Amino acid sequence: MEQGEDPTVVSFRTQIDAADERLVELINQRIGLVAGLHAHKREQGYSTVDPDRERKMLERLDAANAGPLSDAGLRQLYAAVIPLCTQEARRMNDTVEPAGER
Repeated sequence: MEQGEDPTVVSFRTQIDAADERLVELINQRIGLVAGLHAHKREQGYSTVDPDRERKMLERLDAANAGPLSDAGLRQLYAAVIPLCTQEARRMNDTVEPAGER
């Protein structure tokens, strides 16, 4: 039997595909939230970068992480997620027309 025909392989792959789709949905949701937060911060004259908040967020996620994702893996994940969301939020905000200029 080919691995693509193995019911166990097919089942795991189907579940992985569903998990991947949920991940993309959640990352897109996070990007939208970051874009909204950054827009508000700019309107208020706040810095969009808050290293203390990021540190506290990682501490909270470390405490909430039941595994099997390791602490190092969690930090590696967010080392990619935070700049990605910031970059995509910036792109989103740059494409939105400012109020009153429509």
